[in-house]
Amino acid sequence: MDVLLVGAGAMGRWLGTALSEAEATASISVLDTDPDSARETAEALDGQAVTPETAPNADLVCIAVPIPAAEEVIETYAAHANDAILDVTGTMAGPVAAMTEHAPDCQRLSIHPLFAPENEPGNIPTVVDAAGPITETVLDALRARGNDVFETTVTDHDEAMETVQARTHAAVLAFGLAAEEVPERFQTPISTELTALTEQVTGGESRVYADIQSAFEGADDVADAARKLAEADTDAFERLYDAARLETPEESE
Repeated sequence: MDVLLVGAGAMGRWLGTALSEAEATASISVLDTDPDSARETAEALDGQAVTPETAPNADLVCIAVPIPAAEEVIETYAAHANDAILDVTGTMAGPVAAMTEHAPDCQRLSIHPLFAPENEPGNIPTVVDAAGPITETVLDALRARGNDVFETTVTDHDEAMETVQARTHAAVLAFGLAAEEVPERFQTPISTELTALTEQVTGGESRVYADIQSAFEGADDVADAARKLAEADTDAFERLYDAARLETPEESE
């Protein structure tokens, strides 16, 4: 199948690679606001770089752009999809609604790899809004790489991201902002692990993390919880400590 890949960043290149290595593509055209990125990704995928003016129609249009741009880009390029459209943008409510509105007759798929490309394989929640042979080909290509590809709903995904992304990132970054440098010999197992998490988070792209915080609620909850801990007396702290224990899914059933 012919693919138009809109977005030549890390996730766009990862998706194009997955499709190419699965021999699921006859050709890949790559479009990006940065012509150099489009050209580099196209060369890596043995495809061709295109511009908005030369972008072809394709069997599958893949939208791999930052969260704030997703809905506008879907509206712009949905008409280029002959049979299917998918997004890999990180949030689902807006993109799925946009694909439904602007590509109502196409197969539609939203995927969100919960890992950086270099950390594959991992979990990939998916919303199959309109199934067909192309969406199944994409999912098969991702499964073939060892990923745990599972179906979810828009609501379940976006609500989960409030904790696993927005709240988690806010908590880790808050520690990084509050922590002071101490000699290694003073580190505990917990502080060592949290420091490593901070280094991992801050080793990424600040814009990506800013987009996540804008897209999902959660940071205010972390701030409120920290404030309660800071203001608590001994009894209140113990109650908060007990309340912080997380139930596993098995325990909550």
